[in-house]
Amino acid sequence: MTPRPLAFALFAALLGSANLGSFSPALAEDVHTITMTGHGEMRAAPDLVTINAGVTTDATTAAAALAANTSKMNGVFSALEKMGVPRKNIQTVNFSVSPQYSSNRGADNSAPHLTGYRVTNQVSLRLDDVAGLGKALDALVSAGANQMNGVNFAIKDPEPLLQKARAQAVADARQRAQTYAQAAGVTLGPVMSISEGGGGGPRPMYRMMAMEAAAPVPVAAGEESVSADVTVVWEIH
Repeated sequence: MTPRPLAFALFAALLGSANLGSFSPALAEDVHTITMTGHGEMRAAPDLVTINAGVTTDATTAAAALAANTSKMNGVFSALEKMGVPRKNIQTVNFSVSPQYSSNRGADNSAPHLTGYRVTNQVSLRLDDVAGLGKALDALVSAGANQMNGVNFAIKDPEPLLQKARAQAVADARQRAQTYAQAAGVTLGPVMSISEGGGGGPRPMYRMMAMEAAAPVPVAAGEESVSADVTVVWEIH
C-alpha cells in the first residue's frame, strides 16, 4: 500500500481540529431573554374629510325614475362645482335600479305586485378643507341629495405621526422591560429583535355630525389617532 503524502495527512489533521472546535462551550450556553410589547399613540386634528351622499328617486317606470334621479344628481354636481370642489375629488360609489313591490298580498293571497322602480346614485366626496364640511352638507341637501351615508375624517399624511408613535412604542416597551428586569434581579442586555404589529392607521378619537332643518349644519372634526405596537426582545444577564 502506497503511503499517503505528508501534506494530505496534515490537511486531514487540521480539518479534524476545525470540526472539533465548532462545539465550543460558549455556543452551547443558553441565552436568556425577555420579550416585551410597547404601544405608542399620537393625536392630531384631521385635515381631510370624505362624505358619502347621493340621490334616491322612485317612479312607476324605470325610465321615469332614472330621469328624475339624473336631474337631481346634475343639481348636486353643479352645487359642488360652485363650491370649487374639483371633479377628481368626486367618485361614484354606487348606482342601482331596482323594482319595488307592494308589501301586502292581495285579498286572494296573491303575490305582491310591482309598484314601480327605484334608482339610487351615490358618490364619495373628498374635501381638502375640513372647515368647509358644514357648507358642503348644506349645499348637498339643498341641491337634492336625500341620502347621507357617513362623514369620515382623516389625516392626509399620517407618516410623521406614525414615526413618533413608533419611537414612543419602543420607549414604552423598554420601560416595561426595565421594570420587570429590576424586579427579577437581572439587567437588560442588547436588543435581539424588534417587530411591529397592529396599530398603524389613523383612528377617530371623536367625531360628531348633526343636521337641523333651515339651520347651518353643526359639525365637529375632533381628533384622529395614529398608533403603533412593537414587540422587542432583549438579552438579559
